[in-house]
Amino acid sequence: MSSGKVGERIAQKLRAAFSPSQLEVVDESHKHAGHAGARPGGETHFQVRIVAEAFEGKGLLDRHRLVNDALARELAGPVHALSITALSIKEADKRKQPGR
Repeated sequence: MSSGKVGERIAQKLRAAFSPSQLEVVDESHKHAGHAGARPGGETHFQVRIVAEAFEGKGLLDRHRLVNDALARELAGPVHALSITALSIKEADKRKQPGR
């Protein structure tokens, strides 16, 4: 989990919007130092992995739209890039099964 202010705000907003069973927010800004959108101090590039019932029956684009809508303020400001893995609970459980 990210410990910076932006990362914490992302996690809070996603918890409020989706009540996820799993949530990981990782600040990957250090991988983009010197690239467009990067700032000294980071908190510009994030990876999110979220598992929630809200994604059941929804396609990839709809899931990403839901997450982007929940984080609209962050995406308009401090966050330059967001990598999203959004799974339903059933999908996450399938990925845990041996042989997958």
